[in-house]
Amino acid sequence: MRKIFVYFISTIIISIFSLYEIFAQDTLHFPLKVRIGVDIYGPAFYFTDHNNLTIEGFLGIDIDTLKAWSTDFGYCRYSYEQYNYRYNCEGFFIKPGVEFNIISPYVSKGKYFAGGALRYGLSLFSHETPFFESENYWGKASGFIKKSTHLAHFIEASPGIRTELLRNISIGWTIRLRLLIYSGTGKDLKAIYIPGYGNGTKSFSPGINYYIVWNIPYRTLTFNHKKNK
Repeated sequence: MRKIFVYFISTIIISIFSLYEIFAQDTLHFPLKVRIGVDIYGPAFYFTDHNNLTIEGFLGIDIDTLKAWSTDFGYCRYSYEQYNYRYNCEGFFIKPGVEFNIISPYVSKGKYFAGGALRYGLSLFSHETPFFESENYWGKASGFIKKSTHLAHFIEASPGIRTELLRNISIGWTIRLRLLIYSGTGKDLKAIYIPGYGNGTKSFSPGINYYIVWNIPYRTLTFNHKKNK
């Protein structure tokens, strides 16, 4: 499955670059845009796993033809239960950063994206264990851990692609590669789940998002292809 996925992504990128000569023109009118995106993977996943609800979106503003400011933000509610304990967590997260498009502007034309982003993540969350039970030689013991609030820090690299399907409407996906800097809870009582990050017991957490994006042009740049060769 992994090989098929890598082949699929490689094919898309190669195909995009192979269109360079076809789409290149002497004069390019490149629209800079404000992008507002909504993730559809989180709500869809909730229908298969009612223990995890994540609502996420992003706001992006083009700096030039290859770079954009981009901020992801969202809310997460997570719960997990086994025979001997129950865990609840919820909170908000924000991930500001910079996005890089590796496609030439003469190919992308403000409609296509293949590249990645670097972001710094902050997650403000509360968690609790309303019930736990343990058993040993001396018998059974039960108790609870009251709710507490924490602030986690992490960094994220997120490669992905987007393409415009309709005028100013795009779809795309992003892979999330996250590295935990500080969980906010200390090493003795780690969070099972951190909103916006994932498994709080691991220093590395991967993920994926599928986006529908509304693009709002706010400025147009004009280039002469011959002069920029």
